[in-house]
Amino acid sequence: MLRFHRLSLMIAVLLLGSAAWTAENDKPEASWPQWRGPHRDGISADTGLLGEWAKAGPPLVWKSAGLGSGYSSVAIDGGRIFTMGKRDGGEMLIALDAGDGHELWAARVSTAGGDGPRCTPTVEAGRVWAIGREGDLVCVEAATGKEVWRKKFSKDFGGKMMSGWGFCESPLIDGDRLICTPGGKEATLVALDKQTGELIWKAAVPKIGDRGGDGAGYSSIVISQAAGVKQYVQLLGRGCVGVAADDGRFLWGYNRIANGTANIPTPIVVDDYVFCSTGYGTGAALLKLQRDGDGVSAEEVYFLNAKELQNHHGGLILVGDYIYGGHGHNNGFPFCLELKTGKMVWRKDRGPGTGSAAVCCADGQLYFRYQNGLMALIDATKEGYALHGSFQIPDVSHPSWAHPVVIGGKLYLREQDQLFVYNVSK
Repeated sequence: MLRFHRLSLMIAVLLLGSAAWTAENDKPEASWPQWRGPHRDGISADTGLLGEWAKAGPPLVWKSAGLGSGYSSVAIDGGRIFTMGKRDGGEMLIALDAGDGHELWAARVSTAGGDGPRCTPTVEAGRVWAIGREGDLVCVEAATGKEVWRKKFSKDFGGKMMSGWGFCESPLIDGDRLICTPGGKEATLVALDKQTGELIWKAAVPKIGDRGGDGAGYSSIVISQAAGVKQYVQLLGRGCVGVAADDGRFLWGYNRIANGTANIPTPIVVDDYVFCSTGYGTGAALLKLQRDGDGVSAEEVYFLNAKELQNHHGGLILVGDYIYGGHGHNNGFPFCLELKTGKMVWRKDRGPGTGSAAVCCADGQLYFRYQNGLMALIDATKEGYALHGSFQIPDVSHPSWAHPVVIGGKLYLREQDQLFVYNVSK
């Protein structure tokens, strides 16, 4: 009897150990399926990350080369990494193995020239969508890169950019639809069937003011449920707008945030509010959206001039009630702003790096990637500026603009032809 109990205990221990191992190790694969992550807010759900970096930075896991030129960030899903690069006579959509970075396939998007694509691909349910600099929108199979369908913004929608750097948008997948911004007069935003590319609706956005220029800006669409109306919020050449998700009807526009050179940062949406900012001496604003008959109106809560706050490019992060990011045109001065009041809680008017800063957030910390290729780890807290390490990305020869990604305990840094992957897990 005693031997039976001992045997039962041993079996129970082995089974418990197996269950614990399964719970710890059979986690879902890391997924960062689109621009600025699952919710387009630049925030990773990762925890248990390094709170301090060694002088040399976190350890390099692997690097991959041969991606071509450009400023695209990465999307990660299903054990694959997706990005874009200019090589082989044009723009390519590229898939890498997430384990070691070897190339799986490359699909041609266009034969466009210039300094390379900016779009971060969007991946969902076995398909990948991407947009080239000249408005070539393609859908391919995630496993093989085989083309499924394509559209051309200029030809199919009368597309137009506000200025000359080319389309930078990362397409949005929402249910059975793909939402994007050709910038045409009659098709400023469009909703397409994500499987076939067939048009569902097109939104004609009227001129909302004299600031800025006609056409698409350099931003990407986010979803808002403000004022009880599902809508797509986008920063265009003329400013920030909202269109109804069901049929694309124009709801509201805000022109004061526009400049005539480039309107870039993705807006922040929370509850009934939209926060937007642009560089080139413009500023930042908080809008409150409210029902207005059958539509929605936007009321300016506050406007901050360029000396108070402007985000050139690199994006903004909302953590709790506070916004973090880089302030200044061609600068990434770290700051913390109270969202509802516009009060600057703290600002560091010289960070560890130089130039604009692309930012993401994970485990309560900000990952600042400066234009000169310096990576910095900064607390996302209203208590004050605190730096916890920095390191130089290798082989920086162009502006280091691609947005950092933190997922699955790893930091992904696209640097033109190369992708560097670092272990930031404790």
